This record gives sequence, structure tokens and C-alpha cells, in this order.
Amino acid sequence: MAISDLKKLNIDQIQTGFKTGNFSSEELTQAYLNNIKIDKHNAFISINEQALAEAKQADKQIKAGQGTPLTGIPLAVKDIIVVKDLKATAGSKILENYVATYDATVIQKLKQAGMVILGKTNCDEFAMGSSNENSYFGPVLNPHDKERVPGGSSGGSAAAIAADLAPIALGTDTGGSIRQPAAFCGIVGLKPSYGRVSRYGSMAMASSLDQIGPMANTVRDIAHLISAIAGFDKNDATSSKAKVGDYLAALDQDAKKLTIGIPKEYFSGGIDPEIKTAIEGQIRLLEKAGLKIVEVSLPYTDYALAAYYLLMPAEVSSNLARYDSLRYGGLCLEKKDISLDEWYKEVRSIGFSPESKRRIMLGTYILSAGYYDAYYKQAQRVRTLIKQDFAKVFSQVDVLLTPVTPSTAFKLGEKSQDPLSMYLSDVFTVSANIGGICGLSLPIGKDKNNLPIGLQLLADAYAEEKLLTVGNFIENLNK
Repeated sequence: MAISDLKKLNIDQIQTGFKTGNFSSEELTQAYLNNIKIDKHNAFISINEQALAEAKQADKQIKAGQGTPLTGIPLAVKDIIVVKDLKATAGSKILENYVATYDATVIQKLKQAGMVILGKTNCDEFAMGSSNENSYFGPVLNPHDKERVPGGSSGGSAAAIAADLAPIALGTDTGGSIRQPAAFCGIVGLKPSYGRVSRYGSMAMASSLDQIGPMANTVRDIAHLISAIAGFDKNDATSSKAKVGDYLAALDQDAKKLTIGIPKEYFSGGIDPEIKTAIEGQIRLLEKAGLKIVEVSLPYTDYALAAYYLLMPAEVSSNLARYDSLRYGGLCLEKKDISLDEWYKEVRSIGFSPESKRRIMLGTYILSAGYYDAYYKQAQRVRTLIKQDFAKVFSQVDVLLTPVTPSTAFKLGEKSQDPLSMYLSDVFTVSANIGGICGLSLPIGKDKNNLPIGLQLLADAYAEEKLLTVGNFIENLNK
């Protein structure tokens, strides 16, 4: 199979190829592996040496009529989600040699569905970043412009799809880490509701905010993958028992029966004029198509970013305490005869990146005696107010429509020396994580530099079907 044949392939096209005999899973997997070998975007950290064997097995299942809609479909996995017998580095030097001993729940489900794992994608260290420049394995480059970032922290997964290195991928989203790189790379990305998808086997960054989700070329592909990975998991104490919807059926529902809310706070300033114009154009298209559009208000939106950058580091400082290089494929230090305190200091000085150290220190400070009430407790109160904001709005409308990012993809190094400027990249995405609701990013065009522009849809907790209904409608409008 030629490389040119892999352009923006989706699951339906791949299934048709299998059924007609145009290509097999083994041939398709080999074609993607060939692309990965010559890739110049640094999207992958490691390759699954068993990928072709998995594809051969999938071909047998398909031939025997025992396959699922996902059988034989190649998959890229963010290197913060563990896959048995593959390296799981989280983009960090401190885990450079760690090989996972078990499969994450989402991986178990996708393996059972017959998917073929191509390898592990590059990401900001422990999912800390909005540009994918914080990886020990080097930055990922945006396939639309190699001088620009792909977004973070799931930049490797987004770039892999945009560069035709994989048709579908898994990412994680703590404050926008699926939706922002999806917008920067011109693909579709879903942050499921908190608890909708098991986090078992995903290395924790901020446990009350993290969520695994799918990334793909089409909304329909997102529906396929979320159908396979959603549901309760006894191994995840935060997993929800809420009923899983029929996500593929949601694609055929009538979007005109849903009311779309436009939160005025997301358009009040700090947004690139081209993005604002593009999104306003989409709103007019939806109105013309017969959808009901109303303006709404989320007054505590302005406090979301500040609350997030208090809550998240506090949880980071707790979650990263487990990494001492005595477990999980530790670093090999030349100094042997040193005290435990010296060992910790040495290992963490070498093993963690500047951004990880910054967030650990911030989080430790926030949780320290005398500051807990002033910072962490106040941020939790703001979190409650943000949740109440969403509850009130979703009693009036079904879906919110907003920008994903204040700008299109920025240049490599442009914000790496200015953490506050980098953190502002998350201004439109963090609220969904704080509120535990679901969000979808989809491409709606390009700016004057030919860089993708993304649109964000938000819906109440466990209302992913509404996102998929509206997202599919918008996607078809833009064809």
C-alpha cells in the first residue's frame, strides 16, 4: 500500500478496504509503520514490535467473520497510558526505562475489540504542557508547519493523525490536552465527562481532572472509539456507573432539536480576530440551517484559569511523589554510597524537567501549612461556583459553542520562557475539566497562515451524545 493511500483515512474507509480485499490489516499496519520510520515530526517515542503480529491475528478474525468495527484498525497511544510490555515513559527521563507490566483498562477494551497498537506517542512530561516542548524526548513538530507546536500535552497523538502516521489515537485531557492539540493540528478530539472512561492505567497528573479520550479525523471515528472505551470500571474509584449512551446512533439524531448556547465570556477579548470571525461564521451557518442559538453567561469563567493553576499543581505535587527511581525503571546513578535524602535530591534533579519541578514546587507551596486555606481551599470553592454555572446554563441549553484556543498554533520556543503566557493557552478549555463536563474540538477552517482553526462544543456531564450530534452536523456543514 502506497503512502499516498493513507491520507486522512477513517474507520469506515478502512473497514471497506478490509471487506473488498483492497488491503489487509497487516498491509495497512505495515504502511503506517513505514510512515512512522521516516517521520520528521517526532510524534512517536516507541514502536510496538508486535504490531504486525497483532494485525495478522486481526486479519484471521476478520476472515472468520468474528471481527468488530474496530478489528484490525491501527491505533496510536499517548505514552502516559500503559500498554503491557511496552515502554511507558510519560515523556520523562525518570521513567525512561520503565516497561509496563499490565494494560490500562482502555487498552484491554481496545485489544478485545481487535485494534492494532502501532506504538506510544510523544507528550509533554507527565502531561504538563500546552505545546509538547516539555518532553524529555524532544518537541513534537506541527505537521501543518514544522516551525510551530502541535499543542499539548497530547501533541504526539494529534500530530500522528495529522501526519498520517495513524488513523486514530488515544490522548488524555487534564485542562485541554486533547482539545487544544486537536485544534492546532486540524483533527477531532473528545474530552469525555469525568468518570465516563476509566483512568486505570493512565499515569496520574491531577487525579480530579484527568480523563482519557479519543482523537481522530472524523466525528464518526470518535463515536466508534468512545463506544468501545466508555463505561464503569471497578479498578477506578472515580469511574461512573451512569448509563453509556448509543454514540453511533447519536450521529443520526436531529441537531435542530437541540439549543446551542453562546457564552459571552468566551468572546470578550484576548482571542485572535481570525478565530473569532471563523467561529461567528459557524454560528451564522447553524442559524441559517435552522438551529436555535441563544446567548448565555458563565460569570465565573474569568476565575477558571486561576483556580485550575492552583488545583492542578497541588495534585501534581502529590502524584509525582511516587517517582523516586527505586521503582518504575529507575535512573542509574554513578553515586552509590549516598544517603536516602541525597538520592532523592539527585534523582529528582536529573529526572524531572524544569516544568515538572515548577509545578511540584507550586503545588507543595499551595498545600503547605498557612497557605492551604488561602489558595487550595479557595480554588475548590471557585470550582463549586463553576460547576453551578454549568448546571444553570445546561438547564437552558443543550450544547455550548466556544473557541478552543485564543490563537492558532504558535511557534516553537515562542512561549517556552514565559510560563504565564503558555498557561493562557488553556483559557477556553480548563473550565470543562474543573466542571467535570465533556468537550469536543473539531476543525472549521484555516487562518491566513494556513493553520487549522478549531471550534469547541461543551455539554453537561454524560451528555456526549449531544456533542456528537452537533459535531457531526457541523462537520457535514463544512464538507
